[in-house]
Amino acid sequence: MEEALRAYITEGDGYVDIQIYVKPEARFTGLRLEAGDLVFYTEEPPVEGRANASIIRFFSRLFRVSPSMVDIVYGARSRTKRIRVKGVTADQAIQKIIEALRESEGS
Repeated sequence: MEEALRAYITEGDGYVDIQIYVKPEARFTGLRLEAGDLVFYTEEPPVEGRANASIIRFFSRLFRVSPSMVDIVYGARSRTKRIRVKGVTADQAIQKIIEALRESEGS
C-alpha cells in the first residue's frame, strides 16, 4: 500500500502535495483507495465551498496541524484536487494516510 500511495504524494521544501479525487454528498467522510485513485468522501455537498472546507478540516485533523497549514493548490472547483500540507514529510503523510484508509475500511 505504501508504494501505491507514493504515486499521489509529492514532497516539496517543508510541505507535501497530495492528489485526491473528491466524492461529495457521501454517507461518510474519509479516504479510500479505489480503482487506482486516492478518493476523499465527504458528507458535505459541493456548494458554497462546503466540500472544500471539509477537505481542509479532515487533513488538518489527520496531520494534527492548523487548518491554515492546509491549502487546496489545484482544483478548487474540480473533483480532482491537489492538497498541500505544510510541515509534513512524505513519509509522515504516507503513514497517516494508511491509518485513515484503515479507519475508512469499516465505513
